[in-house]
Amino acid sequence: MNTSILISILITFLVIILVLYLINMLPIEGRAKQIVRIVVIIIGVLSLLKYLAIY
Repeated sequence: MNTSILISILITFLVIILVLYLINMLPIEGRAKQIVRIVVIIIGVLSLLKYLAIY
């Protein structure tokens, strides 16, 4: 059971990194890009907390 949680956390972390990379490649202005990055990070942290059964 612990390995499945660890794998889920790792996959979530990799997806967050991939989405942040793809956002960096988008041709949008700096302020909007920063807002989207913050939203992705918040969603990622919440999903990681869900896997750790904190939230």
